[in-house]
Amino acid sequence: MTTALLMTLDLLAAVLAAATWLGAGVAAASRRPRTALALLASAVLASLARAGVVAGLAGSGWWFVQEKVTVALPLLLVTGVAATVLAAPRLVRAVRSQADADLAGSPAVVVALLGAGYAAAGGLAGTLLMGYPATLSTALITVAVVAVAMLVTWRIVAGPGRSPRIVIAITLVTGLAGTGLAFFPSPTMDDGLDHTLSHSGMGHLAMAAGSPAKPQGRPVTSLRGPAAPAAGGVVRRYTLSAETAAITLSSGRKVDAWTFNGQVPGPPITANVGDLVEVRLRNANIRSGVTLHWHGYDVPAGEDGVPGLTQEAVLPGQEFVYRFLADRQGTFWYHTHEVSDLGVRMGLYGTMVVGPPSAGVDLTLPVHTFAGRTVVGGRDQPLDQRVSPGTQVRLRLINTDNTPHRFTLAGTPYRLVAVDGTDLNGPGELDRTGLRLPAGGRYDLTFTMPADHDVVLNTDDRTPSVRLTRQASAPTTTAGTTADTTASAAAGVTASATEDTKSWPDLDLTTYGTPATTPFTAADTFDRRFTLVLDRGLSLAGGRPMYAYTVNGHAFPSIPTEIVSTGDLVRLTVVNRSRDIHPWHLHGHRVLVLSRDGRAPTGSPLWLDTFDLQPGEVWEVAFRATNPGLWMNHCHNLVHADQGMALHLAYEGVTTPFHGAHGG
Repeated sequence: MTTALLMTLDLLAAVLAAATWLGAGVAAASRRPRTALALLASAVLASLARAGVVAGLAGSGWWFVQEKVTVALPLLLVTGVAATVLAAPRLVRAVRSQADADLAGSPAVVVALLGAGYAAAGGLAGTLLMGYPATLSTALITVAVVAVAMLVTWRIVAGPGRSPRIVIAITLVTGLAGTGLAFFPSPTMDDGLDHTLSHSGMGHLAMAAGSPAKPQGRPVTSLRGPAAPAAGGVVRRYTLSAETAAITLSSGRKVDAWTFNGQVPGPPITANVGDLVEVRLRNANIRSGVTLHWHGYDVPAGEDGVPGLTQEAVLPGQEFVYRFLADRQGTFWYHTHEVSDLGVRMGLYGTMVVGPPSAGVDLTLPVHTFAGRTVVGGRDQPLDQRVSPGTQVRLRLINTDNTPHRFTLAGTPYRLVAVDGTDLNGPGELDRTGLRLPAGGRYDLTFTMPADHDVVLNTDDRTPSVRLTRQASAPTTTAGTTADTTASAAAGVTASATEDTKSWPDLDLTTYGTPATTPFTAADTFDRRFTLVLDRGLSLAGGRPMYAYTVNGHAFPSIPTEIVSTGDLVRLTVVNRSRDIHPWHLHGHRVLVLSRDGRAPTGSPLWLDTFDLQPGEVWEVAFRATNPGLWMNHCHNLVHADQGMALHLAYEGVTTPFHGAHGG
């Protein structure tokens, strides 16, 4: 049974337990002893079932049961046992004897049963609202709320009379203590040395974000790209102007967008290894400001484009020049990182391919959702292109959305040769297999155009996105260019590969390809270890209460910054105990996957910059800290990042002159 299924069963058991305990109390108050007794028995069974599910869930890790074991179940156990002891004998007597019928509605029975219901509901609220971890504050508040509910119920059922003043005083003190502890300052730094939050003196971010004291160390603004290309390389200069515009999709539909140079996606950036890429960003009229982040490309920190951390946002009328060496080939993309949830959704993104280009047909296909329509390669209608049999074809898939997309290739076997810009080792041939691409991720597919079949790329098992049809002569496509500039219209051509792809199994990347040696493994000694538990709950974010997407119970900017030193070998354990998918993305570094749910990859080594955590999953990844700077570490569902699921990773000795408050 999967962790996600156990999480669902736990919620169902918690709801059932709360409903049956409360129902038993209401039935008792209504003088219906048979119904109350039946519901009491059901409540006991539901409570035992929840305890059993929690025991099973504990096998997936302490993160999934912490608040249940420390708060919810003890509270339910105490109130449930008390309710059973107090209510069951009276209800049995009321059922057997008409003379004892009034026992069912006695205050002791009603309050005891409803109290167990309040406790069950309080434990459920702790999971849904408080999330991970359950602290002393949340425990005290939960106990106090349950006690207040029971006191109010007692007053209603028993009527006016002497109030239990000692109980009221204890409840009041408990609630005030819990509320006060909630405002206790949380640590600002996590040194990753002992799995505890550190109050060490490495407060360079906080000092740079408002303290009059001048921060000491190397400023992130000094970590910039070189001024010249490598030997044999050239300078590739681009100018991108961010501006609002109405664009027309291939279907003829007009959409209001935020654009680079009046187009979506923005102009493709291409370079060869050794080239110097220089991009001048100008903001014509995007009021919130813009930046450029090179997603998946490990540029120097000062070029990373994170407003408030590595630079200020480029406001209307301003410009900023980015410069970095193209030192690794592959498929990447760029996008704004200022108000990125809105900016990327509105169209501020583009592709970046570092070559040399592939031979044959080379199509770069960013996938985006505009006004509810799936746009692939800048088109919301199928891209039709004729290709000669025997031609080598490379499809570069880029997910620019917040959620995964599923791709299938019908009509030919193929190989998945690269993930997130890194070649896989020994990729095998795939056929009738789906590819689920995380938000922000990239897949490179290659195949030879068959002589007897057309080839169709489907997105999300709906209308084909790309049709490659056979032609007798060689295609005119220039290798390495993007699909929206290389496609030739072939209106009316219907591909022969029309097989329904919904039932095809998805590829498990951790088993695909051939193993190879890596510079480090899970058996190595790690200098720093960090655990990130992803959840949702109430949090004080910068002193402001909000229902946020959280990391270790905190929401940005109140999540402690991870501190590393240059050369450290760093291990990240990322746990998803929420019911959402979280595509996790660390800036400035590729991570090596060590395990998923405790199982090490058996295929090619997986070097990723974005990886999907399904509900209940636990990923362990690692990286060598060789790119000094200040970096974002966040969920690339940009809605989640905007609502708290983001933090910083900082190298010791690196400072920022900016406010440091960027979250998404």
